[in-house]
Amino acid sequence: MTDAVLHCANHPDRETTLRCNRCEKPICTKCAVLTPVGYRCRECVRGQQAIFETATPVDYVVAAVSSLVGTGAALVVLNFLGFWGLLLAPIAGGGIAEVVRFAVRRRRGRRLPLTAAIGGAFGIVPHLVLPLASIVLLRGGDLASFGGMLLSIVLPVAYGVLVVGSLYYRLRGIRL
Repeated sequence: MTDAVLHCANHPDRETTLRCNRCEKPICTKCAVLTPVGYRCRECVRGQQAIFETATPVDYVVAAVSSLVGTGAALVVLNFLGFWGLLLAPIAGGGIAEVVRFAVRRRRGRRLPLTAAIGGAFGIVPHLVLPLASIVLLRGGDLASFGGMLLSIVLPVAYGVLVVGSLYYRLRGIRL
């Protein structure tokens, strides 16, 4: 009993004994994708992933705007709390992620977490405008007031990084 030599469907010059467990197409080790149920070709994996892409274009706008507003509001509260805001910023980011998830009605999209994070990053900008303007206008004032103004920029940036980071990873499905 001799078996016919199979060649990869994508690379005809390569011999293989591997087949996609869904469509039975012969695939080489470069084309094979290991899934929990066995090896599949890239086309079958892409087709399966497309089922989970349920977000509409409007959802991306809703995610960006709701994270922008949520991050801006969170930074107001975190600035009021001072140093303790650094400890609560990741919690605020997780809460904003849940608000975004509710706003898009739990639809999923590959780029939805990134869109929400970019919107959240733009929510930081208003908190930096006034301190930056005061530093530019100070130009040679005393050093003590300059240090205080510099701190008024560093803290919102630190809060924003923590909020946006936890927002992004929470929407990606990673629990922090």
